[in-house]
Amino acid sequence: MQVPSPSMREAASMYGTAVAVFLVILVAALQSSAPPESPFPYRISLDPEGSLELSWNVSYTQETVYFQLLVQELKAGVLFGMSDRGELENADLVVLWTDGDNAYFGDAWSDQWGQIHLDSQQDYQLLQVQRTPEGLCLLFKRPFGTCDPKDYLIEDGTVHLVYGILEEPFGSLEAINTSGLQTGLQRVQLLKPNISIPALPSDMHSMEIHTPDILIPGQKTTYWCHITELPDGFSRHHIVMYEPIVTKGNEALVHHMEVFQCTAQFESFPQFSGPCDSKMKPDHLNYCRHVLAAWALGAKAFYYPEEAGLAFGGPGSSRYLRLEVHYHNPLKIQGRRDSSGIRLYYTATLRRFDAGIMELGLVYTPVMAIPPQETAFVLTGYCTDKCTQLALPPSGIHIFASQLHTHLTGRKVVTVLARDGREREVVNRDDHYSPHFQEIRMLKKIVSVQPGDVLITSCTYNTGDRKLATVGGFGILEEMCVNYVHYYPQTQLELCKSAVDPGFLQKYFHLVNRFNEEEVCTCPQASVPKQFASVPWNSFSRDVLRALYGFAPISMHCNKSSAVRFQGEWNRQPLPKIISKLEEPTPRCPASRVQSPTSPTVVSIGGSKS
Repeated sequence: MQVPSPSMREAASMYGTAVAVFLVILVAALQSSAPPESPFPYRISLDPEGSLELSWNVSYTQETVYFQLLVQELKAGVLFGMSDRGELENADLVVLWTDGDNAYFGDAWSDQWGQIHLDSQQDYQLLQVQRTPEGLCLLFKRPFGTCDPKDYLIEDGTVHLVYGILEEPFGSLEAINTSGLQTGLQRVQLLKPNISIPALPSDMHSMEIHTPDILIPGQKTTYWCHITELPDGFSRHHIVMYEPIVTKGNEALVHHMEVFQCTAQFESFPQFSGPCDSKMKPDHLNYCRHVLAAWALGAKAFYYPEEAGLAFGGPGSSRYLRLEVHYHNPLKIQGRRDSSGIRLYYTATLRRFDAGIMELGLVYTPVMAIPPQETAFVLTGYCTDKCTQLALPPSGIHIFASQLHTHLTGRKVVTVLARDGREREVVNRDDHYSPHFQEIRMLKKIVSVQPGDVLITSCTYNTGDRKLATVGGFGILEEMCVNYVHYYPQTQLELCKSAVDPGFLQKYFHLVNRFNEEEVCTCPQASVPKQFASVPWNSFSRDVLRALYGFAPISMHCNKSSAVRFQGEWNRQPLPKIISKLEEPTPRCPASRVQSPTSPTVVSIGGSKS
């Protein structure tokens, strides 16, 4: 049986007293890393119904994440945790469960069959459990790294959170199997950068770009496009920050949002508000691709550095904007209306520098391809020293934010800065990247790029479920490898990317034919995608393609905003010589560890932790 709940008034009193004491301790422990308005500044709904709400904060001094999990309608328990790609198998978990008489809290893990086991090392530390007017509130903490082989290493980048609802008591933890539970996943960036909020101008104004009270379609996935326009005569301004507007009650459905500015080559754009894949969508909307703002679940406001702002409005700038909202509605909820969007804050007092956005990585071309049935195939794009020497100002540029991008098979993305042949620092890295979770992320520290530096962007792909090669291109079933870096001061350099030299790729197809039965057509009229589709994929053709990408000369795209290359010779360029690489980050174990119990904690889910 479950422990009887106290009255609402008693619960509110107990919760207020206990949590007030706890939060004083927590804020001190976080050592001012939390904004004053809340010790848990980050919040998401885990499930589509919004009955599980997760809040958290990060202490970089302690290398610890503090969690608050609110369960609105507790049944017989709940599990929460993390896994590599959001699977419930081989997951690192914390479980609250009841056997019918008592309730327990324990650090656990699931095996490859989803069977749950108590962890011999209890690294999730329960701080408080309280029945509140809103539901049951669990407060607990977990170090970034534990050096427990059953635990997930919490890193920068995307984290796949998993959850499960226990609807009936279990005699023991080992009696629970995730396959029999109501489960789900949510993606977030747990380790938000601990940066101070820049000063904002006194003449700042705001503008809301949002959907016009639409009816969210009752289907699993919807991308909604909405065209709006700036006021007549809107002069040049600087965007200095932006924040999400999410309609109350829809927090679990609004997955991510982006605002794009349309190209100035068209004087006007037709009004449209509907699904982005609608046959009624005007073709002109495909020319609204310049990102002004991007938000994803769990992110808060985005701030530009005090000395820079993103220019929009005025001569040479389109008045038309496109809002794109991704609704994730796995329960296919009907009848929900929404007016979510993004609020831009801008000033007419232009800052010292215009911020710019530069594309790094691979050119959108089929000459870069991933063989089928690969679990970790790496492609690399370069922004070479020759391009940065020619296009960057003598004082260099400063990267303060980054948005990584691939299509469906992307699994990892990293950009590294190299100087004088030596890798110096990581610009942005996501070892658990998901194409379903893309946001502009403020960097923990500004990365300065000097003329002559090299920027190397590598993407890792998994094509295990594909039977043909996946080529580069714009289609969703084709691939990309891009890092959109946000920097200042703005330069003419808008795109700095590479691809393998096409002539060397043809040599690869000829070589494959020499060791097979002339299966690849090397005639002039054969397209590269068709050539890749006819490659017999064996260990030889796979290894040679991987080697080709690792040594063959490249075609560089060192482009201005007009899509015209800077003057110079950019074909058949040698790969940058890197004589020293950064070491892979190694997990850090907590400096001091209090001996943790190997048994679960008995708790009272009607009152405070026992």
